[in-house]
Amino acid sequence: MKFDLFCSLCQGSLTQDLPKEKKILENFLSQAKLADHLGIETLWLAESHLSSETQKKNKKPVIPHFKGEVSLNTDSFQLAHLVYGSTKKISLGTAIRNIVCNGGPLAHAEAVRYFLFLEEFSKFKDRSLRLGFASGRFEYSNSPYSIRPRDVFEEKFWPEVKGKILREASQIFLKGILGHEFSSAEIESSFIRKEDVKSEEVWEEMLKTLSQYSDYEIGEDTIRLKKWWLFEKVKVIPNDVSLEKLEFYVGSHSPEIQNLANGITPCKVFNLSITSQDVIEETHNRMKEVYRQKNLSWKREFMPRTVMVFLNGDKSLSSKEQSNRAKEHAAKALTTYWQALEGTIDPVKIEKATDNALCGNPQEVCEQIESRFHREDRLMLWFDLNCHENLVVKNSMKYFFEDVASYFN
Repeated sequence: MKFDLFCSLCQGSLTQDLPKEKKILENFLSQAKLADHLGIETLWLAESHLSSETQKKNKKPVIPHFKGEVSLNTDSFQLAHLVYGSTKKISLGTAIRNIVCNGGPLAHAEAVRYFLFLEEFSKFKDRSLRLGFASGRFEYSNSPYSIRPRDVFEEKFWPEVKGKILREASQIFLKGILGHEFSSAEIESSFIRKEDVKSEEVWEEMLKTLSQYSDYEIGEDTIRLKKWWLFEKVKVIPNDVSLEKLEFYVGSHSPEIQNLANGITPCKVFNLSITSQDVIEETHNRMKEVYRQKNLSWKREFMPRTVMVFLNGDKSLSSKEQSNRAKEHAAKALTTYWQALEGTIDPVKIEKATDNALCGNPQEVCEQIESRFHREDRLMLWFDLNCHENLVVKNSMKYFFEDVASYFN
């Protein structure tokens, strides 16, 4: 079993007082140094774009109850230089990089390729980059970049349309990073299929709405969507870039998107914390076959799983006291977290999801890991959820690797 560190750099707080932005970054770098010292292989960085505080002033705020900024990391590649300069060997993972905002997939492909090019000239060229990518959860991060309904049909059926954007973006992003010379005409179109929609009534309503448009191609059970990015032949530079230290992780549990991405280049899967166990196991079984067809071997560690950790291993406390304090902290942090994200995640998914948090004293956490996870899984441990006490976070990290990780390894 492998244990990585997930850092949110979130300003959210359990109190009315928000921590200073620079203090959050100082705490993060301190925790990154400790992670490196503890032998953690990968530091996964959350990203967010544009102010979650400002979006609350809009007509339809996406997260009206969230206090502070979701994440202060807007660019993992710039932050990487600080992390690498403060550590000896830890690698970075993006969790995740939104490839549809900030100029779209070509701009992000260019950023990745140039980052890797520059790294070859530094003393950090042996560090791996585990590149998790998706289309982002929050509308306020994407809509200023024209990722919003373009006509009445898209306005009316935006959830269905939005869910297909990553399919197009992934192709452009991967081909760009790989150095392909291509145009948008070579990117597969996206379709809404009758089987994708909730009911026959919704499908009929879609067809009725489209009767006024001539730029949609309608098949017997399919609707071809308009592309988001149109361009003639392009190629991302520089040309002479090594991709040896780069690993792709597609942030979607859509079999269609996973298969399409792997048709371009081997892509692992970035797992969302609310994904149910049934979906996780189905994904592992399907990806085994996808990799087998490429004469590759799929490993469970290729789908890292985010896990919130509330651990107290204070030796001055009894086991019961450790457990109670950990659970008290977890109850406050998790309640605030889910309330803050209300409306951005399907409640049914939350209800069906496996209880994600590891909570209690070291023995309890060991038992929870043993019962919920496979011995070959890779876990991204999230210690800093709504906690800005640097010493508390670092102590939890130490307790975990001294008393829990050692049990499994």
